[in-house]
Amino acid sequence: MAELLAPIAARRGAEAALVDAAGSTSWIELDERTNRLVSGLRGSGVADHDTIALLCPNRRELFEVFCAAMHGKWVVVPVNWHWVAEEFAYVIANSGASTVIFEERYLEVARAARRDPRTVDCRRWIVIGNGEVGDGDAGDDGEFTSYESVVAGGASEEPAGQGMGGPMFYTSGTTGFPKGVKTMLANTEMPSVIMSMIATSFSDALGLPADGVTFLNGPAYHSAQWVFAVFPFLTGSTIVMRDTFDAAEALDIIDGYRVTNTHFVPTQFIRLLRLPEETRSAFDGSSLRAVFHGAAPCPIATKRSMLEWLGPVVNEYYGGTEGGFISAISGAEWLDHEGSLGRALDTMEIVVVDDDGATCDPGVSGQIWFRSKLGADFEYHDDPDKTAAAHRTDGFGTLGDIGFVDSAGYLFLSDRKIDMIISGGVNIYPAEIEAVLVGHPLIADAAVFGIPDDEMGEQVKAVVELIDGAAPPDGFEATVIAHVREHLAGYKAPKSVDVAESLPRHPTGKLYKRLLRDPYWQGRDRAI
Repeated sequence: MAELLAPIAARRGAEAALVDAAGSTSWIELDERTNRLVSGLRGSGVADHDTIALLCPNRRELFEVFCAAMHGKWVVVPVNWHWVAEEFAYVIANSGASTVIFEERYLEVARAARRDPRTVDCRRWIVIGNGEVGDGDAGDDGEFTSYESVVAGGASEEPAGQGMGGPMFYTSGTTGFPKGVKTMLANTEMPSVIMSMIATSFSDALGLPADGVTFLNGPAYHSAQWVFAVFPFLTGSTIVMRDTFDAAEALDIIDGYRVTNTHFVPTQFIRLLRLPEETRSAFDGSSLRAVFHGAAPCPIATKRSMLEWLGPVVNEYYGGTEGGFISAISGAEWLDHEGSLGRALDTMEIVVVDDDGATCDPGVSGQIWFRSKLGADFEYHDDPDKTAAAHRTDGFGTLGDIGFVDSAGYLFLSDRKIDMIISGGVNIYPAEIEAVLVGHPLIADAAVFGIPDDEMGEQVKAVVELIDGAAPPDGFEATVIAHVREHLAGYKAPKSVDVAESLPRHPTGKLYKRLLRDPYWQGRDRAI
């Protein structure tokens, strides 16, 4: 049996391990399919320590690939399914993926990425199908292999030479290109049991019940959604998943499946709170043991309303793909420290420093730096300069946020140093959007930044300068937005575009983006 699944399959057997909108898979079935997938992929030429790019929404096969990677010594790159072929091809090439596994609804994206010269070294393209691309007929020119044929061709016996693999998440880059973040989760030199130890430690520390029910309601290509689903799963939690979020359906799922734990982002809280009173009143929610949220700042009024509704099971954390979980705060504790992100976890250190590198006094804002007491760290794949820029010489790293620690050790976030937008819990980096904008034939210069959005937290705003001071033609804004959508995922496209006579740049070329951004935030109780 697969090492990580064996004790759970022995304990839970025919009970559901994975549940999606199409059906369920038992622990015994999952164990066998994982064995077959490891064997089938090895038989097709996937070698130890290879990288697999995975473009798949929340469905059972997604977890099968995760399980196979964690037993087959493979790095798996969960790809944002909103990306266009241009972005997909870049990540395939940058990660050095030898294999692509994708769901058939992204067939045209995969075909375009496969034709991109950057992916020439990717040798295997495997499609997960529901019928549009049939087994044995995976593509009109035979260019793709059917996922089910790979599973069926593998042996059901326990694979030999099992070893740990794991995810390498890509974050959009401040220099215009996504960056792979390598942490110990993708260390393929360690035994598989290390992943089980990490998952158990995480679940125990956060009070997640073994053999519970986890509701995955956000994309698992996001590191927080992955961790809050996969780690409980590795302790025996059933995963109930959906690939889109519907607030009313979410309440039905929590009650119907007796969900014990889940992860939300603030935008989802807002949508839940906007449900009709009769819908909210009919919700029981008594099965919930832990509701976690993070990934974006949560308005104080929204957090307070969720605590009034669900009670102290609502917990918050601060962290990121690079640093993991840095601080946390329970619901009851938050009521005494409104707006706080909690105190540093026992395994983490936090320091706040000013622009001169001096440690800030309590209550004084500066850049937030963190360091793991366990020696865990991160690096950016094939980018030593970016890795170095995110670290101090003493080993502390940063996510680029500004905040302060009060006299009691509670962390508060006040601003963001790096040029980033968070919309609906998703990180968006203006640099890559600006690079696309200046490729438009009428645009000479561009600035992209976040402005307030009551539901999403922030929305993308663009201000552009036209070549030779030309006047914008009719329909210019719509044309510019469409231009961005041709090259980047739709959620990165500006919601609005303004034309300025000139952008506020220093003679050295530095753009004073705050002169454009700050007026939109005046009168707000937050700056991010």
